[in-house]
Amino acid sequence: MLARDFLRTNAQRLMAEFPERYAGSGLERFVAIDARRREIVTQLEQKRHRKNTLSATKGKPSPEALVEVKSLKDEIRELEAEVERQDAELEKVEQRIPNVPDDAVPRGKDESANRIERQWGKPPAFDFEPLAHWDLGPALGILDFERGVKLAGARFTVLSGAGARLSRALANFLLDLQTERHGYREMQPPALANAQSLFGTGQLPKFEQDLFLTREGYFLIPTAEVPLTNLHREEILEVGQLPLRYTAYTPCFRSEAGAAGRDTRGMIRQHQFEKVEIVTLTTPEASAETLELLTGHAEEALRRLGLHYRVASLATGDLGFGAAHTYDLEVWLPGQNGFKEISSCSNCKDFQARRAQIRFRRTEGEKPEYVHTLNGSALPIGRTLVAILENYQRRDGSVEIPEALRRYFGADEIRKS
Repeated sequence: MLARDFLRTNAQRLMAEFPERYAGSGLERFVAIDARRREIVTQLEQKRHRKNTLSATKGKPSPEALVEVKSLKDEIRELEAEVERQDAELEKVEQRIPNVPDDAVPRGKDESANRIERQWGKPPAFDFEPLAHWDLGPALGILDFERGVKLAGARFTVLSGAGARLSRALANFLLDLQTERHGYREMQPPALANAQSLFGTGQLPKFEQDLFLTREGYFLIPTAEVPLTNLHREEILEVGQLPLRYTAYTPCFRSEAGAAGRDTRGMIRQHQFEKVEIVTLTTPEASAETLELLTGHAEEALRRLGLHYRVASLATGDLGFGAAHTYDLEVWLPGQNGFKEISSCSNCKDFQARRAQIRFRRTEGEKPEYVHTLNGSALPIGRTLVAILENYQRRDGSVEIPEALRRYFGADEIRKS
């Protein structure tokens, strides 16, 4: 969430500079409500001043003064109630206004303006027509889309045998990489979260339709970013504790309300999937450098798996709600002859910390500051499994296991059982 004083000062500039981000965001409504609120506050202060002046008059007040004081009390009470209503309305609007893009973010109305920063590796060369994972997996007997539909519905998949084992191997490999090499602390948070946690990271109230809600009022987490970031909600940390780095392997649940007709085949866009997430809480001056570091940690997983990928800076019109700067990692999928997003790494600056009230103090007695929060996928299990199947497939339908995964998987290939 952005500070009210900042919005008051910068609203017109933001709407002029980033119409692709702030048109229809509620910022115009913020300006109108805030102006009305300030008018009411001015009236309130004037009437309070008049009442105090009359009340301070020496001697017995005149009947006219008593009548006026009584009338002023009623008017002040009404204006105070109106200020409270305007404050509540302002707060609702503020909660839906997105973060301010960083200066490094490319300008543009949509993903067509995203900027490719770098790529790694080359697409594998095949002497046959490579298959998509939705053909490879069922032929190997490791992915069952029909039974996923039977058990739960569309956008669910059953992994069996070597498919389930490959999924487990990926989780262990990715967690070991982030904990042993990069120093993240492994956590095992709940897969359910309360509304305060979803508000803290920005999913609520704006994106409630994308969440699964239980009868008891808990939400299934859409990503481990939610519980990991909220570990320190409403806390004041000491500067010596920063940076705090967390990783977790969790199930994730998304309704995909805005994804109708997109990636309907295969495992690219599922209602339930597993993911290793990395989250960092740090100081404001370190957050830009931390984004590069965190993105590199996700990239290393792809490099170790030998997967060709590229890194894109998201444009202002494609940037997520809470992000100030995001890098998307896009992996090459031969069976689909194109790149597909496999990770997003974002710097949210103090946007989430304001919502979740996560602060730190530099020295004893000093006013607390908001931390900066960063998060990234490192990596989603399903999409990484898809990338391995498509990139390491052989002419005979078998699939080679990347060398980095073999000790976790227990074999160097998958063949039809």
